[in-house]
Amino acid sequence: MAGKRVLVRCDFNVPIHNGRITDPTRIEATLETIRYILKEGGSPVLCSHLGRPKERSPEFSLKPVAEQLSAALGFKVPLAPDCIGDVTGRMVSALKPGEALLLENLRFHPEEEANDRDFAHELARGKDVYVNDAFGAAHRAHASTAGVAQLFSERAGGFLMMREIEALGFVVNSPPRPAIAILGGAKVSDKIGVIKHLLLKLDTFLIGGAMAYTFLKARGTPVGRSRVEEDKLELARELMEAAQKQGVNFVLPSDHVVAESPDKPETAAVVSEIPANMMGLDIGPRTAEDFIARLSGAKTVIWNGPLGLFENAAFAAGTLKVGEALAGCTGVKSIIGGGDTAAAVGHQPWSHGFTHISTGGGATLEYLEGRELPGLKALDC
Repeated sequence: MAGKRVLVRCDFNVPIHNGRITDPTRIEATLETIRYILKEGGSPVLCSHLGRPKERSPEFSLKPVAEQLSAALGFKVPLAPDCIGDVTGRMVSALKPGEALLLENLRFHPEEEANDRDFAHELARGKDVYVNDAFGAAHRAHASTAGVAQLFSERAGGFLMMREIEALGFVVNSPPRPAIAILGGAKVSDKIGVIKHLLLKLDTFLIGGAMAYTFLKARGTPVGRSRVEEDKLELARELMEAAQKQGVNFVLPSDHVVAESPDKPETAAVVSEIPANMMGLDIGPRTAEDFIARLSGAKTVIWNGPLGLFENAAFAAGTLKVGEALAGCTGVKSIIGGGDTAAAVGHQPWSHGFTHISTGGGATLEYLEGRELPGLKALDC
């Protein structure tokens, strides 16, 4: 790295409210890679997207990220006015070993998402090495993740990228048994590929979240006004039958926290059978204890998707109880599959007990489905 300018694709797509970053996890996760380049005498040129801007706009500027990086690294990290162009090119050329530069939001240019070759060439101009440390964007075939990598003879995954591959690959390949998946979230459709791909590799699937109600209805259980994907009922039956044939435990909630609607927590109650006028919004306490008991003795646990509407405290207990119990398990490799799951449990005081918390959302799901990620393929990983 000594004397080289290193283009580093980061995932700085962080939540920002009133100009302040509310969760810097993704920035902190890539500091190891940035500090390594600096220590080795290189000059990291950092690039990332932020949100889905329709046009160049101050609200999607990476300025707050530059400020956060400056505080974390202990020196000023300037923000270039753009990610390409002559002014930015001069700033890159002026970098000295041990200095860093942050490029402005990649998605201010539609050519980024189009994986435009000319745009990729502009991104690569003036840099010697390419490092991709943005696992959360590795499932996108964009200019900064796929196209630009082909333009460097020296390219690599960053430390965060490699930690993600190691942790998730541990589950996808040959996880020590007993191996359990905890799956939640809103939609069965989001998890179909994960269930199919992992069915022969795991011993037990613990199902919660809104997706559980599609499976329950497919099994003939009344679910009241709970959210159901009607067009996925037959598929849900097929998945449960496939699990049974393979001797895999497919565990659905036996009790529920229900309410008239998510915005009426005062109507919440714990029931075994969901009344016609109610909807399921969290697993019940008996289900939580059942899930926790099944985790005892597990060697591998992968968790993707919260078990209830965790954003509302009235419907967060199931997710938090199971999360705290899993974090306290010994002798288990516990992997939290990013996205909403990480948001639900990643900032709890006991979250350090997990083996790995993924920074990916869609990328984590696609990796668990066994799909090839363009950002990884481009690195020849």
